[in-house]
Amino acid sequence: MHLTILLFAQLAESIGKRSIEIEVRDGSTVSDLLAALEKKHPPIAALRGRLAVAIEECYATHDTIIRPGQTVALIPPVSGG
Repeated sequence: MHLTILLFAQLAESIGKRSIEIEVRDGSTVSDLLAALEKKHPPIAALRGRLAVAIEECYATHDTIIRPGQTVALIPPVSGG
């Protein structure tokens, strides 16, 4: 299935894009998606344990199944005052 992945903050800066596209097998979970993305984009691997993942604007867990056509957002940790 084809997915659009939105990137934010330092993750978008380190990859150089605000979104990326990827193909994964039907029935993939968030964990499966992150593993596939890590192979293509090392900055994702560096942040994996600290990334928040949202699917269609709702936070998801690593065992959430992704449906075809859904938009996934990767949100790195942020700090500020």
